[in-house]
Order: sequence, then C-alpha cells, then structure tokens
Amino acid sequence: MSLEPAVATYNAYSEPAADVRHPQYQEIKAKIHRDLLTRLNLERLSTVHREQAEPEIRSLIQTMLDAETRTTPLTLYEREALITDVLHELFGLGPLEALLADPNISDILVNRHDQVYVEREGKLEEVGVVFRDDRHLVQIIERIVSAVGRRIDESSPMVDARLADGSRVNAVIPPLALDGPVLSIRRFRTDRLGAADMVQRLTLTEPMLQFLRSAVAARMNVVVSGGTGAGKTTFLNVLSGFIAETERSVTIEEAAEL
Repeated sequence: MSLEPAVATYNAYSEPAADVRHPQYQEIKAKIHRDLLTRLNLERLSTVHREQAEPEIRSLIQTMLDAETRTTPLTLYEREALITDVLHELFGLGPLEALLADPNISDILVNRHDQVYVEREGKLEEVGVVFRDDRHLVQIIERIVSAVGRRIDESSPMVDARLADGSRVNAVIPPLALDGPVLSIRRFRTDRLGAADMVQRLTLTEPMLQFLRSAVAARMNVVVSGGTGAGKTTFLNVLSGFIAETERSVTIEEAAEL
C-alpha cells in the first residue's frame, strides 16, 4: 500500500514528497537504518568521506528497499525520500539535514519530536519534518553535543553547543523538559552585512553611520543592546570594522560570534 502524502516532508524546491509522518514510513526507515548498520564496517566508514562512500551505500539501500517493496509498495518519491533520510541518519543529523540545507532558514525550533517549526524571512511556520520518537531526537542531540566534547543526560539535561558551520544550538531533555526533548538551532548568515548594506536596508542613515564611525575612532564607550534576533552581533561587527588595524582588540564572549 502506497504511503499517500497527506503531510509532505519539507522540501526547499516544493517537489512532491513522501509523508514522513506516516508510521509505516518511519517503520521502514528505522528498519533499513538498523539493517544497514549491521552490514557496514562502521570503523572503516568513519575514516572515509561521504562523497566516497555514498554511491556504494545508496546502491545497498536500494537493494534493501527492493526487498521491502515486495510487501509494501513504494512510490518513486517515497523511495528517494527514504534513501535520502537514511543517508542523513548515517552521515549527518537525520531529519535536520533538509532544514540545514536551506540558507533562507534562520531558526529551527523542535518543540516535540513530531512538531518542528522554522523561521524564514522573519516568519515562523511549521514544517512536515519529524523525528521517529523522543529517543530518536535525543540521539540526534547527543550527536551534536558529542562533536564539540559536551554531554547531555539526566544529570546535565541542558546544553549549549555549536554546529560545524557556527550555528548556535540549545537543547533540553527530561527531567528538565517536561514534554520531551526540545532543540533550537540559531543559524547565522553566510554573507555578512556591512555598513553600506545597513544604510541600503534603511537600518541606519548615512549621518548616523558617520557619527558612529567618529565615536569608535574617538574611543567612546558604545552600548549595543536589544532582544534576540534584533541584530546586535551584526551591528557590533559593523562597528568593529571601524577600529583601526593598529589597535589591539579584546573580546569577552560566551559564544565566539564576533
């Protein structure tokens, strides 16, 4: 029986996709992933790049799906979605990979294993991406924090970490999180805004910019404050650009962002 796409998985290109919320989809995906782990040499896999290993593993997954389709027919989109999801589970951060690949997403908010929101262009929207269950979500969180030498468990149920691209991560698990694990990822622009960009976007006027440039040159104290996402770091980076190269700068930051 085909898995009809009642709720489509998130797709940046708006192509038809599989219903990742369907229990049968999650069951097949988990089974393929488990079987794949038993067949692969994980020690050798950790020493090769994804680009080298993916073609062979993709072919193996396709063979395994051929066996599954004898009892559960899958559409072309469902097969491709399953292959991609299993590869993400093996090499990346599982369901988060599709969201991290979209440069327009600035925030990823996982409220529950089956409820994920993203912020795009300043607007929050729910997406069809889901985790199999709470345990699956915790496994992804552990994968994130272990990469930076941190740990998360009942004795330390809250952790701040960073992804390889600099994205800021905050995770909370039970018993501190009452309704299951929660995860938030704050992403940063790859193209930094400069002083000219801020004037063009009407964030500042040219006279304001000249005043601030003079204040920095005169070594005046400047306080930058605002709420989350207001642009404090972006603005401070612009101000820092006015500091003469002959000066020595010292920053005190909880998370290195400047």
